Amino acid sequence: MYNKSYLNTLFKISPTLFQLLKQAPSPSAARDSLDNHLNHITKTLDENHSELKPLDWDLRTRCLRVFRQILSARSEELAQFSIVELLWKLAREDFEDLPADLNNGFFEEIVHLLKGIEGKSDLYDDKSIPKFLDLHGRDAAIERSRELDEWATVGMKALQRYPHGLDKNVIDVRQQNKKRLMQILRASEDDWNDYLWHIRHVVRNAETLEKLIKLAPEEKQAIEKANAKGLPFGITPYYVSLMDEEPNRERDHAVRAQVIPPMNYVDYMLENRADTTESFDFMQERDTSPIDLITRRYPRIVILKPYNTCSQICVYCQRNWEINNVLDEHAMATRKSIKTAIDWISDRETISEVLITGGDPFIMNNNRIDWVLSQISEIKHVERIRIGTRTPVVLPQRITEELADIIATYHVPGRREIVIVSHYEHPYEITPESMEAVQKLKRRAISVYNQAVYTVENSRRYELVALRRLLRLIGVDPYYTFNTKGKKETKNYRVPLARLMQEIKEEARLMPGMMRTDEAVYNVPRLGKNYIRARQHHQLLSILPNGSRVYEFQPWDKNISLTDTYVDTDVSIYNYLQELKRRGEDLQSYKSIWYYY
Repeated sequence: MYNKSYLNTLFKISPTLFQLLKQAPSPSAARDSLDNHLNHITKTLDENHSELKPLDWDLRTRCLRVFRQILSARSEELAQFSIVELLWKLAREDFEDLPADLNNGFFEEIVHLLKGIEGKSDLYDDKSIPKFLDLHGRDAAIERSRELDEWATVGMKALQRYPHGLDKNVIDVRQQNKKRLMQILRASEDDWNDYLWHIRHVVRNAETLEKLIKLAPEEKQAIEKANAKGLPFGITPYYVSLMDEEPNRERDHAVRAQVIPPMNYVDYMLENRADTTESFDFMQERDTSPIDLITRRYPRIVILKPYNTCSQICVYCQRNWEINNVLDEHAMATRKSIKTAIDWISDRETISEVLITGGDPFIMNNNRIDWVLSQISEIKHVERIRIGTRTPVVLPQRITEELADIIATYHVPGRREIVIVSHYEHPYEITPESMEAVQKLKRRAISVYNQAVYTVENSRRYELVALRRLLRLIGVDPYYTFNTKGKKETKNYRVPLARLMQEIKEEARLMPGMMRTDEAVYNVPRLGKNYIRARQHHQLLSILPNGSRVYEFQPWDKNISLTDTYVDTDVSIYNYLQELKRRGEDLQSYKSIWYYY
């Protein structure tokens, strides 16, 4: 439902626009009238631009461009929805046949868009005009430095909100967690330091997990239903030790959320498990696999998947559709099939890089890892081997001196590079043990990078900055931040694209360059990564009645190939902000989110 007072709000913001809508005899006539009206506003802005502050002018023209875009017939066709028709009906107070899902989210989008066009946004005020602009020389520099101190102080204060695993108090709590878990599982210190012990004692059900930590009723019910219906579930004892004993999720929300599935995830997976091609294979890997174990989306790099499971299961895993169970006994590909895939790479001199992933390849034993690396290293045209793994985060004991030595054997400066790409999602995951695992690799000149998935669990103001800051301090370079994929079963985790764009400009940009070296991307099915910060790679098509935006994404090879674009529906900004409010956030600090398109 929606609040009908929004209609009066819209009329007050832009009375001329709504009069045109009301007087138009049809939606098509309304489109023509609106187009003429927007042309007039555009011309007026161009003629009077000198009377406006440059950023005010930019915001208004940007909103104009977006509004014209969503009113176009092409956008309607691609989005399969007519925003003109809905606005026309609302202006004429024709409430008989409105969409059933029309809600406040739609109106909030239109309100902010029209405010932007009319110069009535509240983004800028007199306080936002820097004083140093009226000064010169040393006086200007001193004033600018003072203002920068203010911004830095805001960021530093925000970072203090987020607990992390290198904080002494957190370390002390986790030592107690560890002792409690070891006692319950009858483990010695040697056991705890042995990754094979953790693998043998992966927590696979709610009954065992409830002995180690307290579960909220909804957490227990979801795990039990997943277990009963055969959905993959598993957590390493080490990762359980990162969870707080109480289930309030005040500090460990990101840790629990990664491995304890919400009930709607379980239900959707069960309802659609027979239709894995369309429902779960979001990246359409079946269409990008020229041979078993290989995925290829780019000219010079391929993915090799020799092992198809992990030491624990992440809820929003891209490949949840093909993983049968945690540590599944049939997950290891045969030597013959791996060799066939590697021979396929060897036959293609265009390929210079191989990403070994899966599943988590570091769960393979040392001999198998050594053999796979040796086989790939014999290919002269392969210059880099990239290994994707979550073990530094969920099982740092796996990074033994022996494993690090094996990896270092194939790292030959000037000839071949071996790099590790991990998946830290939150500063609460970063621990002394994890740092030591990273440093074992760094001491052998192995670079370690990180790919974070931007979810509701790490998307509060400066939360991702807090992660990047600690990553750099433990020796990990931020590499990619992935917008949460549009997989229906993981809708609880999704964050609007606008929030990630806001994070890039308003939080990451305030940090030193080394702390913001990652690239924000949206993964286009079949094709690959689309750079979010580049406006030419995506455009807003429409705003649906439920407040969701519809975007058209351009392929990475848009200027060299006539590849199709991809249309996807985002999650509602309004609903996302309501979730942040539920978590105690001040929504005023997110007010500019509406103006990222």
